[in-house]
Amino acid sequence: MTDTSVSPLSAITTLDAYRRMYVIRSFEQRCLALGADTIAGSMHFCGGQEAIPVGARAALREDDRVVATYRGHGWAIEWGIPLEELLGEVAHRAGGVNGGRAGSPYLMDPERGFIGENSIVGAGIPIGAGVAMAAQAAGNERVCVVSVGDGAMNQGATHEGINFAAVRDLPVIFVVENNAWSEMTPIALTARVENLAERAAGYGIPGVTIDGNDPFAVAAAVTEAAERARAGGGPTLIEAKTVRLMAHYNRDIEHYRTEGDKELSRALDPLPKLRARLLAEGVGEAEITALEGAAEAELDHVIARVLAMPEPDPATARDHVMALPGRATPAREGAETRTMPYWRGVNEALRAELAARPETLLYGEDVGHAGGIFGATRQLQKEFGAHRVFDTPISESAILGSAVGAAIEGIRPVVEIMWADFLFVALDQLVNQAANIRYISRGTRSVPIVVRTQQGATPGSCAQHSQCVEALLAHIPGLRVGLPAHADDAYSMLRAAINDPDPTVIIEARGLYNTKGEVRPLDQAPPIGGAAWRCRGGDVAIISWGAMSRTAEDAAAELAREGVEATVLDLRWLNPLDEEAIAEAVATAGGRVVVAHEAPVTGGFGAEIAARIAERHAGLLTAPVVRVGARDVPMPASPALQAAVLPHAGTIIEAARRLARG
Repeated sequence: MTDTSVSPLSAITTLDAYRRMYVIRSFEQRCLALGADTIAGSMHFCGGQEAIPVGARAALREDDRVVATYRGHGWAIEWGIPLEELLGEVAHRAGGVNGGRAGSPYLMDPERGFIGENSIVGAGIPIGAGVAMAAQAAGNERVCVVSVGDGAMNQGATHEGINFAAVRDLPVIFVVENNAWSEMTPIALTARVENLAERAAGYGIPGVTIDGNDPFAVAAAVTEAAERARAGGGPTLIEAKTVRLMAHYNRDIEHYRTEGDKELSRALDPLPKLRARLLAEGVGEAEITALEGAAEAELDHVIARVLAMPEPDPATARDHVMALPGRATPAREGAETRTMPYWRGVNEALRAELAARPETLLYGEDVGHAGGIFGATRQLQKEFGAHRVFDTPISESAILGSAVGAAIEGIRPVVEIMWADFLFVALDQLVNQAANIRYISRGTRSVPIVVRTQQGATPGSCAQHSQCVEALLAHIPGLRVGLPAHADDAYSMLRAAINDPDPTVIIEARGLYNTKGEVRPLDQAPPIGGAAWRCRGGDVAIISWGAMSRTAEDAAAELAREGVEATVLDLRWLNPLDEEAIAEAVATAGGRVVVAHEAPVTGGFGAEIAARIAERHAGLLTAPVVRVGARDVPMPASPALQAAVLPHAGTIIEAARRLARG
């Protein structure tokens, strides 16, 4: 370990370090006591690890950021969250920093630079890389510290995030709080190296192991890492060896730890050691005792005020999930439509938004130099530079997580996940991270990221390159989901998504990239939302979206030749859903409705549409809603087998005929 027993800083004295560490320790002990009958749920404490946030904070600028482990109370206190707001959140009160929406393990206060704790082990690493990427783009020399436990070093997201930060020389400091316990399993049983900092060599970045029980050792290491980061030298990994004096969580009886192990940890407790150092430096016992008494008295007042706080108002439980919808904007006056392929509509939308918004970044696998596997980002790197349009490692967690962190800091990232099937390896960053930020922060922060991906079966595509995932995504509160079926929608819906303040997934259709259509350039990006009427008829309504809506149009044309007049409603957006258009379609078609999609029938979004119609428009229905979709099997690669699995125009026609003819 690095010997830094002498404080290198004038910014913090031994007495100040002791006071700050004492406050953190006492705060958590009070939380533990309140947990017996006042605070519901789990709390994860940093007892024994207080020197790490105290030392790190002392070494950094006021405007530097932190993404903390879920043992983050100490980091929250050091980043300036008032004790009353912090305890109020831990106790789920209306006056908590997040109004009781986050609780102990997920609280955040981005306004004070505390980007937040993270309950998903390792997930904060890519987010912190994104926060650092925003600082790099702004040129403000700000750094971001990411705190994780030793167990997080075995997570895939950790590897992806550190590598992403390393290859882009991001100003981020990764602090591994190694207390030797990965929850309830010793780290020695899950890692082959004695010092986790050795892994830094694999990323080509510095790695140091320090005494995490000494705030001055921490401060020295963080000072050096911050200076390197601000100078453009990229990230550093600091392993702070420390101890865990409190259980994994408040109701953990630690049956897995021996008394000898606990005693060894107590012997390394940093607070008594720092207290002894104060006495050795000539600070009197009375002064130390007075300091401790003042801290306890302050916490007495804090607890009294928190216990007097009201519970959150249940009427606010649904507030701040998403921003309110915007108003429509017209097309550019006099603008002429242009015929172009679907992929070109995507390209033109990206070009328009990159030109209009300097805060927009476009990145993903092969999107920069190569222009995307389907050509949708062609020429954009040449036009806007590699600092705004760039390639990434094949690391979906890093791509999505960095987008979350950057968006919190004011960047508008547009990222590409090459195939919708690949979202599954990084779904955490959408479901557990991006979708929650506006809600948890009570609307003070949003995550305006756009995720472009494509889906659908084409001849030869296997089961790992053909899944339709819209139902899964539309199920998540806080995510917007759109599926353009025409070149004009590929253009306008993508611009709407980039303009929107909430996380949005645009699912393009691989089979439509080369289909052509008329595109009208827009002077401004339109708001998200609104279905499209592809045709209207009174005999039957076909409701669809994405590529299947084109198939529905073909089916309607054939039905018209038979004398059956069909309405085709292309929903375009599954969130927000155009409820008024659905109601109108049901009424127009006399209550005869087919819902068609390419995804398997079971659990598909068609079930949601059918259920809503049955619940809200039962009086209009003259027959049960019929669902058309793929068979419930993994997608085969063989075109002959695909034909037996996928719905087609004939499938829709057959269902529509049955309804139209009673």
